Amino acid sequence: MTDRSDLPPAPPAGRGPRAARPAVPLLAALALWLYAVRHTDVSRLDDFGLVTALHPAFWAGLAVLTAGFWRTVRDPLRPGGWAAAYVFGLLVMERATQALLYPTPLYAWAWKHDGVVDHLLTAGGLQSADQVGDMAVYDQWPGFFAAQAALVRLLGVESAAMYMAWWPLVSSLLLVLPLLLIYRTFTEDRRLIWTGVWLFCVANWVGQDYFSPQSVAFALHLGVLAVVLRRYGRPGGGRGRHGQAVWTVVLSVLVVTIVVSHQLTPGMLVVSLLALCLVRRHRAWVPAATTVVIFLAWCLTAALPFLSAALPDMIRSVGDVGGNVATGYGATPTGTGAVATSWAARLLSGTVLLLAAAGVWRQRVLRHRAMPLLLIAAAPLPMLAASGYGSEMLFRVLLFMLPGVAFFAAAALLPEVRTLAAGARPDAPAAAPAPASRRGVIGAGGPLLVLLATTLAFVPSYSGKDRINYFPPAEVALVQRLFDEAPEGSTVVAANRNYPLAYASYGTVGHYWFLEDDRRHVDAIVRDPAATLAADMAGVERPGRAYFLLTQGQFANSEMNGQLTKAQLNRIRESVADSPRFRLVAENGAGVVYALRREDEDGPAGGTAEADPAEADPAEADAAGAETGGAR
Repeated sequence: MTDRSDLPPAPPAGRGPRAARPAVPLLAALALWLYAVRHTDVSRLDDFGLVTALHPAFWAGLAVLTAGFWRTVRDPLRPGGWAAAYVFGLLVMERATQALLYPTPLYAWAWKHDGVVDHLLTAGGLQSADQVGDMAVYDQWPGFFAAQAALVRLLGVESAAMYMAWWPLVSSLLLVLPLLLIYRTFTEDRRLIWTGVWLFCVANWVGQDYFSPQSVAFALHLGVLAVVLRRYGRPGGGRGRHGQAVWTVVLSVLVVTIVVSHQLTPGMLVVSLLALCLVRRHRAWVPAATTVVIFLAWCLTAALPFLSAALPDMIRSVGDVGGNVATGYGATPTGTGAVATSWAARLLSGTVLLLAAAGVWRQRVLRHRAMPLLLIAAAPLPMLAASGYGSEMLFRVLLFMLPGVAFFAAAALLPEVRTLAAGARPDAPAAAPAPASRRGVIGAGGPLLVLLATTLAFVPSYSGKDRINYFPPAEVALVQRLFDEAPEGSTVVAANRNYPLAYASYGTVGHYWFLEDDRRHVDAIVRDPAATLAADMAGVERPGRAYFLLTQGQFANSEMNGQLTKAQLNRIRESVADSPRFRLVAENGAGVVYALRREDEDGPAGGTAEADPAEADPAEADAAGAETGGAR
């Protein structure tokens, strides 16, 4: 027998080669991701968006990352930092891929918010509806935009467009800390905590992480819930009145920031805090009362003009659940790609919701100890009966339910969980594991397959409509030229608002999107495009001009959301081009701009002599890198 006294001592847990093993799949996944980014071309997206454009190495990297995470998070000898590294890698692969692949920022709404920031910088202050019309709603909730205006000046950049492509990654990272604090309130089981965070990241496909007030308000919403759960619950509350007063001040600052930045989030926060009051251990009325008072104070002062005008419609929508969750005309996926990616998103959310139900049913002790989190998950549901929120309420409810849903869904994938003992502080030792079977609810090998399926399903759910959301440099340049030329008082007529810079100069330039008009008028435009549009555009007074803009982003949105077909839009474009009442202003491979002639203007039909030959040649635009779409 070997004398083991002569052998070197075994390395302590957490040291040596074994401790570095989790780095292998993580680094391999990131290497595959980088290779995929360098070899993915997005210059010709189809109706499946980024799904079919991605290099196969991306999918392999995502699978390796998921398998490495699951193996690492279940190993009790692995430090918790490895799970955090995998989640960070997941967010990079999920949210940084688009920023690297696309040379311009995604989402028409992000460009809209950039326009609001630019207007705030130009105007130098808030404005009323008499000055900027419907856009005054952003001046009544200016928190996010004022902060971004200050950031633009601090960084010395031209506009928020210089960094807003990276906003999805930044805003997603902001969610991790409050999520960890919330989950650690109920358990110290790092398997449950980090699996819950992972499921939250892959199920958060709704797309509210872009450059928007919602992205920041949601992070602050989770921050408020973390403070309330950890500092206002009776067992773990602040030490005495002084400690409670300090946390009330912190809470008030967070709530004020939410209230002055976004319309919907304060309402969601109120129902969540009221739901917490149903649990004796968390029956602290100060947070709920504080939030209600601050919310009402803002609604009755700064936000009153908008709410006064919108109140009749808001009252009519109360109780109309069917109408509130309906998508309506122009928001119905059309075509194989749009329908497939829409179903991928539905199946992803449905799977996570079913897992959460299984976790609640199976983990009895968790159902009892984490009851506050279960109430928070259910609290947003009544909002479906309160308002349609521009046909987005269903998606917003899913978003606000997700923190609690992901936690219980993670519990369904684990054989047993450890919770905090009843009456213990959040940082106290854990209670004994709950009695449970040795296997999870879906068997021994099932959890990894479920985790892998949900992680892969995120890509079509989140990026499947990138044909709509991506605007190539040529399209940005075309629209920029239009607004550089348009005199004050001009009006831009377009099919829909899905193009970059759609709200540039909204204080001086008006907009009309004819696909948002009455359906009968849209039919009239399709029947006789040039004559009907010319009549619509004839009322613009000097020195303003009336412009007609049609771009590839409008084509994509109209086709994939069931508005007008490509053939119908092409007919509109050709009718305007052939009409002597319009002259060509600019044209390139991404779109065209026409101006309505005044009665005292002469010129050849179509006005092609005024177009820039270089801009009219898509091949030259591509050669100049206008639509390369490669990695930066």
